[in-house]
Amino acid sequence: MSEKVDTTAECPAEAMLKSLSGKWKPQILRLADEGTLRFNSIMKVLQGANKQSVSVALKELEEEGILSKTIVSQKPLHIEYSLTEKGRGVIPLLLNLGGFAQEHGSK
Repeated sequence: MSEKVDTTAECPAEAMLKSLSGKWKPQILRLADEGTLRFNSIMKVLQGANKQSVSVALKELEEEGILSKTIVSQKPLHIEYSLTEKGRGVIPLLLNLGGFAQEHGSK
């Protein structure tokens, strides 16, 4: 007799994948791995990105504790985003996923 699986309980891996999925998030994390980011620099690098979708991605990554947001009051006033400890832990996972995708023919 097999046990029923509780499908209402979310798998921790599934929850992490959900928090990393979405338009521009993997690209933003790749950029953040290279150093502190400013919104305008992100917009210059992400071809085809619009301000609203990038803003939403940044906010969600911040809410997940993957990015930290710092308001720099030096002139000109600006906001910087950087990886948190949790975010630095996510980078190897993304690199492994990318390597797996390349090895197995995924785009």
